[in-house]
Amino acid sequence: MVPEYLSFTRKERAGIAVIFLLIIVCITLPFLFHLFIKSKPVDHTAFEKEITALNMQQQDSTGNFINRNFDENNFTPYQSPAKNGYSRNPKGELFYFDPNTLPAGGWIKLGVREKTANTIQNYTSKGGRFNKPEDIGKIWGLHADEVKRLLPFVRITEKSQNKPAASTSPPAFNTYKKPTFSITAVDVNEADTAAFIALPGIGSKLANRIVAFREKLGGFYKVDQVAETFALPDSVFRKIKDKLVILNTDVKKININTATTDELKVHPYIRFNIANAIVQYRTLHGQFATLDDLKKIMIITDDLYMKAGPYLTVK
Repeated sequence: MVPEYLSFTRKERAGIAVIFLLIIVCITLPFLFHLFIKSKPVDHTAFEKEITALNMQQQDSTGNFINRNFDENNFTPYQSPAKNGYSRNPKGELFYFDPNTLPAGGWIKLGVREKTANTIQNYTSKGGRFNKPEDIGKIWGLHADEVKRLLPFVRITEKSQNKPAASTSPPAFNTYKKPTFSITAVDVNEADTAAFIALPGIGSKLANRIVAFREKLGGFYKVDQVAETFALPDSVFRKIKDKLVILNTDVKKININTATTDELKVHPYIRFNIANAIVQYRTLHGQFATLDDLKKIMIITDDLYMKAGPYLTVK
């Protein structure tokens, strides 16, 4: 005989059957939706047209590009003729120019980068001259595609000079020589940021960092210290090293017999533990007689002594 608690009444059995039926309906119902509800096709044409128009507006936002129109059928942009007789291009506005007299602003208007424009201006202001249109190809920082784009618009005005007497002999053809661009040597202790920016590979950020590092040190006593500037690539330093000089090696010195820990630790070569050790040694043993007494402090290595020594004094 089955125990009473394991049997079900007629109503309970009917309820269980209904629950199973509902579970089966809930499981199968999602698979039957597509038979009763049909999705409407979505037309993406208007959306694609708006995206294409937006992209072209962003490209033309500088005002230096050719006006563009759209084909209403396939939404493909096409160029319309340039106005006012000027040819326009995504890199800048093209016009006839003399590279010997064009200011930096004119080069920038042509699409040349500001740094390259300043380099050209620096060259021409110091007496440099472009003798042939092809000479613009020798500008450092001006890429080959930019030269090709600008070359047809170069118009060099000849210098006024006395014409030589006519000669019956055939004209001599001079061998073309590649022009050389020289940069005036930069005194690392006197130069401002503009002088550093004129060097290859040095931008405004690096120039500011070099000057700031020089001020914190109290001046450079050798050119190699410039390489310690934060974020200055070694490859860039090797490129500019032969253009750097020091005409005055006098640097700002710190008196280790009177300076406090806070005054010593601000120097880039002297950390807090070194500054504290110098002050503590002075407190225990009295003032330093010579700089060599610093070697008696165990944590001051020979390398640190040679590096920081030029900035320290005992009087």
